[in-house]
Amino acid sequence: MPLIFITGGVRSGKSHFAEKAAVKHYQYNQFQGKRLVYIASGVATDDEMARRIERHQTDRQKQQIAWHTIEAPYQIQHAFEKVEDGDVVLWDCVTTWLTNAFYEGFDSGTPCVEKPGCLEQKLQIMKSSVQTLLDKKVTLFVVSNELFDEPPYDNDEVELYRQMLGQLHQWLVSVAEEAYEINYGIVKKWK
Repeated sequence: MPLIFITGGVRSGKSHFAEKAAVKHYQYNQFQGKRLVYIASGVATDDEMARRIERHQTDRQKQQIAWHTIEAPYQIQHAFEKVEDGDVVLWDCVTTWLTNAFYEGFDSGTPCVEKPGCLEQKLQIMKSSVQTLLDKKVTLFVVSNELFDEPPYDNDEVELYRQMLGQLHQWLVSVAEEAYEINYGIVKKWK
C-alpha cells in the first residue's frame, strides 16, 4: 500500500497537512476494523518539546476523530508491529526518531552514535519495518523535517546527522507513492 512522504521546515505546517490528509484518507476509505493510528516519536526532554507534544495532541483532539496513538521514540519496529491491515498510519516524525536513535544509550554511558554500526543497524531495521508495514495493506503518512537549506556545519556529529537524514529522505521518497514539501504553509507536490 502507499507511503506518502511529507517534509518541510520547522513550523511550516507539515504536521497539520499530514493530519488532515490522513483523516481525509481514513474517512474516504473507511471500512470495518480500520483505525487511524498516530505513531509519535517525540520525547518531552524540555519545556519546549513538552509544549509541542501537547499542541499536537490538542490538534488531534480538535478533529473529533479517534486517533489510536502509539508512542515510539526508539524502537519504531515495535510500533509498526502493532499496526493492522487496513490502518491509516501517521508517523510524526522521522527527524525526532533519528535524533533519539543517535543518542539512545546516552543515559547508560555510550550513545548509539558512538557505537560502531549502531546507527546503520537501526536504519536497516527501520527500513525493513517500513517495507513489512506496507505489505500489510496500510497507508503510511511519514512526516520529517527539511534541514538541507543551510551550509554544512563544522560539527562532525551534526554533519553525520544531516547526511544520514538526507539518505533516509531519499530512500523514503524512492518507496513513496507521493512526496510533498511544505514551506510557509504552501504545499508543493514533488512526486
